[in-house]
Amino acid sequence: MREEIERALGMPVAVADKQAAVSASGMLVSHYAPNANLRLNTMPRDGEAFLAFGAVPDFAEPMRNLSVSGDLHEAARNLFAMLHEFDAAGKAMIAVAPIPDTGLGEAINDRLQRRGVGWIAESPPTPPSRGG
Repeated sequence: MREEIERALGMPVAVADKQAAVSASGMLVSHYAPNANLRLNTMPRDGEAFLAFGAVPDFAEPMRNLSVSGDLHEAARNLFAMLHEFDAAGKAMIAVAPIPDTGLGEAINDRLQRRGVGWIAESPPTPPSRGG
């Protein structure tokens, strides 16, 4: 998203330093906070809800896909509604699939990280090795 804005403006967009004074509610560290805890950049474990992105394997527990096609604009539109659905279902933990940290994905990841106490950042899952 920032790249798109910079391209449209023809100049770089300043990014607030993490130590900067808060000038808008979206800058607060825990502005967005569903009730469930989140594990970011990961695949689900038994008993967790799964917030998927793009093509993913079937999952037996509650699962919502921000965008099956991997469209970041669609994912952004669906993000909070899907988090609210998991809250309504009473899920305590939501595993969130890796979301590209470019374009609008940068904003989506920022919102997920700002969701408040309890989020756990993990490395992206390692694809299974292919024997050979």
